[in-house]
Amino acid sequence: MTPVALILWGIVTLMAAMVGARKGTAGLRGAGVFAWGQASSLAIRLPMALLAASFLTQILPTDMVADVLGPETGLWGIVLASVVGGLLPGGPMLSFPLALVIWQSGAGEAQTVALLAGWSVFAMHRMLAFEAPMMGWRFVALRLLSSCALPVLAGLLAASVLGLFEILFL
Repeated sequence: MTPVALILWGIVTLMAAMVGARKGTAGLRGAGVFAWGQASSLAIRLPMALLAASFLTQILPTDMVADVLGPETGLWGIVLASVVGGLLPGGPMLSFPLALVIWQSGAGEAQTVALLAGWSVFAMHRMLAFEAPMMGWRFVALRLLSSCALPVLAGLLAASVLGLFEILFL
């Protein structure tokens, strides 16, 4: 078992003890029912998302990904990755496997950070389906204008950290 899995199991065990102490078996049962509902939903979506991402690896022109989003593309690749991230469809079950395929196809690490940050900040599908109808276009414009630099900054910061790692560890 990986160290991350051990940490997660430790957190789950601690939380289960807290729920058991506060709410007893009814709280534990309620948490179990909720977890089972979520797991049954993920059990259908996750394999399909991974399969779709696997198919994508077979049709994605990897040399093109490296040319457009590779580590040597610098700021332009980070900006483009931020925009592409905002256009990625769906939630994390689809977007993370897609990001993994793009990364494994030659995208740089900083560009992949910008891609995921762009997905988190821009997420056109969420903006059109939820944010604009509920909050209005004025709010959407305000949020986009005030946060549009965040994915680019995340990519640039990732590039700086990678550069620092190279200096320190090579």
